[in-house]
Order: sequence, then C-alpha cells, then structure tokens
Amino acid sequence: MYSIIVVPPPTTEDERTGGQLRLAPGDHLSFGRSAPDNDLVIGHDGVSRRAGRITAHGAFWILSNLSARQTYVVENPEGAGEHIKVGPGRLDAPVPFEFSRIVLPAAGDLLAVEVWAPRHDYLHGAGGPDGEPTVPAFSVDRAKRYFAVLAALCEPRLRGDPHAPLPTVDQVVERLRPLWPAASRTSVQWNIDYLAVKLRLKPGPDTAESGPRLNGKKESLVSLALRFDLVREDDLVVLAGPGRTVLPAAPGPVER
Repeated sequence: MYSIIVVPPPTTEDERTGGQLRLAPGDHLSFGRSAPDNDLVIGHDGVSRRAGRITAHGAFWILSNLSARQTYVVENPEGAGEHIKVGPGRLDAPVPFEFSRIVLPAAGDLLAVEVWAPRHDYLHGAGGPDGEPTVPAFSVDRAKRYFAVLAALCEPRLRGDPHAPLPTVDQVVERLRPLWPAASRTSVQWNIDYLAVKLRLKPGPDTAESGPRLNGKKESLVSLALRFDLVREDDLVVLAGPGRTVLPAAPGPVER
C-alpha cells in the first residue's frame, strides 16, 4: 500500500512526462544532481549531487537535507504561508502537512518538489469529562461584521499566495459593499481597531493611507488569524452574502 506521492520538479524527465513516484511506508527516495547516487535525478547545476532524502512513514513523511550549505523550505500550499525550514545536514525532519512543496534554492532558481501524504485522521464527536467547558483562546463570532472584515483581510493569502500584500482599507470597503452597503473607511477601520483589542494585540504603526502595507496592525491580525486557524478558506463564504457567490480578491488599489 502506497502512502506518499512525490511529483518531481519540471527539470526532471519524470515530471515532463507526468510521472509520479509512489512510496510505501518505510520506503526511501533520494534526490539530487548525480544520476548514480539518487532515485530522483534533478538536472540542475545548482542542486547538490546528493541533495536530500524522503522517507515515507504511514500518514506522514520525513525529509533529510543532505546539502552542506542550502536550507530547504517545506511549504504547506493550503496553509496560507505555513512552512517549516530544514537546515543543511538536518536529518529526519518530520513534515506534518497533507500536501507539501519542498522548495530547493538552486543557483537563482527555486525548484519545487510536491509531496502528497494520506488524508489525516481527526478525532470526531468525542466528549470530554463532565464539568465547566474550556474557555476558548480566541472568541470570534462568524456572524458579526468584524469577522467579515477579518476574512476580507485574510482572503488574498488564503487563496494561494502566502506573501500577497494585504488589502488596503479601501479595498476591504469595496469587497464588503455587496453584503454591507453602508461600509465605509471609518467603519472598516473601527472594526480593525476593535479586532486588535478583542484579540489582545498591541496596535502596530498603521495609518489610514492607501497602498498595500506589510507591517502594522493589519499584518499582526492576519498573522494571528492564519496561524491559529481563526479564519479558514471555508470561512470566505461570509464574503458572499445571501444568494451571492464568492468574488475574487481585488487585484489592486481601488481608485478614489
């Protein structure tokens, strides 16, 4: 029974022909530039001769970085920027993602090896011991307008670009106007300030100026929301409104 599927980067013959490499639990897959030493040969001068090794372990897999100098990044494409770093010489680093992308820096290029693990199992419907319920770490009401504002801020990164600039206040206003006709810069900014207090964040050096910003209050809110799954991709339905379909994020600043 196979548990791990590896999709090679486009520099390999396996990927060009649509090939996939399947590993059963306990199987190893070595990769690198040198043909005699590796199961997967990546023909790029910037890749080490013996670059790394993937080992399947049932519902997860481990990565060994056999490079002497390069740090590899394992991204979760479904995790809005979630990633782990595997430093040079690091052996047997466990990777917890169902879908992963190993990013190999190679002489100015970034080569991606995709790895698919089995769907993870989760505990469902199990009740805890009797007594007072546990107080949630972050209490958010998905029916409130502040949550729609938070979802609009998180939307670009939830839709696949973990490094996308955050929407401006003007863009959030336009994004929410179909379901909140009275939305304005003042009301959206008030909800951002409210979220910063509600989620116990210290206000950052943010301003009301237009233009994407990668620091400040909005960045802190989005970082917290995505790290702790306060907003998931499924939550973007709140941006659709009754009887509407979810619209794509605005591509650029809204003209005044």
